[in-house]
Amino acid sequence: MNVYATDKIRNVVLLGHGGAGKTSLLEAMAFLSGITTRLGNVADGTTLSDFDKEEQNRKFSISTSMAPIIWNGVKINVLDTPGYFDFVGEVEEAVAAADAAIIVVNGKSGVEVGVQKAWNLCEKYKLPRFFFVSNMDFEHASYTGILDALTELYGKKVAPLFLPMKENDKFTGYVDVVRQKAFRYQDKQKKAECPVPGDLQDEMENYRASMIETVAETSEEMMERYFEGEEFSDDEIISALKENVSACDMVPVTMGSSINLQGVLILLDDIVSYFPSPADRKIAGVNLKNDEPFNADYDASKPKSAFIWKTIVDPFIGKYSMIKVCSGSLKGDDMLYDSEKQSEFRAGKLYVFEGSKPQEVAELKAGDIGAIGKLDADTRDSISTKANPVQYPLFDVSTPYTYKKYAAKNKGDLDKVAQALAKIAQEDLTMKTVNDAGNHQTLLYGMGDQHLDIIISKLLTKYKVEAVLDKPAVAFRETIRKTSDVDSKYKKQSGGHGQYGHVKMKFEPSGDLENAYVFEQIVVGGAVPKNFFPAVEKGIAESVGEGPMAGYPVVGVKAVLYDGSYHPVDSSEQAFKTASSMAFKKGFMDAGPVLLEPIVSMKVVVPDKYTGDVMGDLNKRRGRVLGMNPDHKGNTIIDADVPQSELYGYCTTLRSMTGGSGDFSYEFARYEQAPADVQEKEIEARAKENE
Repeated sequence: MNVYATDKIRNVVLLGHGGAGKTSLLEAMAFLSGITTRLGNVADGTTLSDFDKEEQNRKFSISTSMAPIIWNGVKINVLDTPGYFDFVGEVEEAVAAADAAIIVVNGKSGVEVGVQKAWNLCEKYKLPRFFFVSNMDFEHASYTGILDALTELYGKKVAPLFLPMKENDKFTGYVDVVRQKAFRYQDKQKKAECPVPGDLQDEMENYRASMIETVAETSEEMMERYFEGEEFSDDEIISALKENVSACDMVPVTMGSSINLQGVLILLDDIVSYFPSPADRKIAGVNLKNDEPFNADYDASKPKSAFIWKTIVDPFIGKYSMIKVCSGSLKGDDMLYDSEKQSEFRAGKLYVFEGSKPQEVAELKAGDIGAIGKLDADTRDSISTKANPVQYPLFDVSTPYTYKKYAAKNKGDLDKVAQALAKIAQEDLTMKTVNDAGNHQTLLYGMGDQHLDIIISKLLTKYKVEAVLDKPAVAFRETIRKTSDVDSKYKKQSGGHGQYGHVKMKFEPSGDLENAYVFEQIVVGGAVPKNFFPAVEKGIAESVGEGPMAGYPVVGVKAVLYDGSYHPVDSSEQAFKTASSMAFKKGFMDAGPVLLEPIVSMKVVVPDKYTGDVMGDLNKRRGRVLGMNPDHKGNTIIDADVPQSELYGYCTTLRSMTGGSGDFSYEFARYEQAPADVQEKEIEARAKENE
């Protein structure tokens, strides 16, 4: 692979709804640029970017993949991202590495939720963008309808560069709005110039006039020429358009059919013409030696630095850290420094990925995207030199809120499952495992049910270990609401010394649900010798781990030892510990025991039109809505307190209700007494488990 200068690089991320045609678009680009010799197909599992077995089996992208498309002497690093919301972490990583985006809109399905989410991400990272309307060869593909919908959403920024020509609902060619020319397809991508159809003439002129108006606003000189009625040349229009696109003031719309290779050549030309190179972008970190800003700005003359935007861990090809060079120039065997781990290392070989294939490269210039193999580093780590250590801001990655408990199918594979999940977690920042000791379960967190299912599937296909998912137990707690007084004696006589411990104790609510228990002793007259007080407390401490009601941890109990008796020979620490434990069990059950359930503070963000449905569903889940506020972007933010036990499956329900546009987050708030029917059901279920 050749080395490319910063101004000859474009880093472009493909975004859009699942099934919009992102992978097919990259496949067409790869074929036309000569990376592949045959056009792969998503349905057949033969595309360059969907190389993972899970992707081939399921017919959709799960991970971000990359291909360097060489076009007119420019290297276009294309990042193909998943469209399904369960894999948003992959999208967030790719967007952090990109300098521009192509939002793919399905010509048949129209503007879906994924398109709007893609737009929001581009706004967040200030990414110049294009819309590419795919599947124009499909019957009933509506370019005009999509154009109207995009204009309604995003206003005058939306500017079509092309208009489709159709005959009998078939895509036959296009009109170039900038150059005022029309082209008819002769055989798929082959085309010939033809007159602009009469029914498109007015439309073309209107869009071009609107475009010229925007172009004129780029400088005072051009504005003067515009008012004087002077015509701009095509080159001037293209130059001004590039300025507007780079500044995110204009979002061009183009179109085509990836399967028929139509519109893809034009798109590649437009990427080179309109999108900025990294040299036109800014990036800054902090120099850790002096805590001053380090304006890297993809300048090859500055000290070398980069950040890891993605990690690939594969049992077959090994571990690769995908990097974006922010300044300087990286070469194989460079001595580099990981500012996060504060460790120095030798880079070894550098690579560029073509789908699943790493291609060795001698050097990566500022702004380029590549990979380093076998690096002991994590995604989001910053890499520089020890002489000039730089730390770049961590890009945001979504927090996972959907979880299930998991277990190894064969108990002997427990360690293997844990090790495999640790490797997957290196790749996937939106996956995490949590050991819930209180409920004797391990939890797997992800972005949705499909995400969790695919992780379990990966364990089997990649790491040859089986795990099963199940509904998680909720972390209930047990406490008391009343007081009790207990006289508990443990007496046992067998040959030799016997066992004797006698305690009188009171139990009452401590008022502190953060701690399991408070122990006090107010014994007078030596009824229980001081040296046995620790044993009495130990009996309480061991008892609160599993409460008498349903075996859940106990909180908020005050235990007071006020009297008892002892035997000068038979009394022992063990005897008093046992007597104390017996007293706790009886005293707890006599003091109005109740189950407490965890309550979470929840924030749900939904488009205004779905607010009623979401509120109704929260009420069914015993949620208490605390407030509703507009976000001034057409959404309502609902704040509610909801029992954690009612959140199982909520991600799927919310997506179903809102067409995927709803989002939610939550954090633990407190424990509250569970309703009687919930308590009864839980105690019964725990009893069956114990049987």
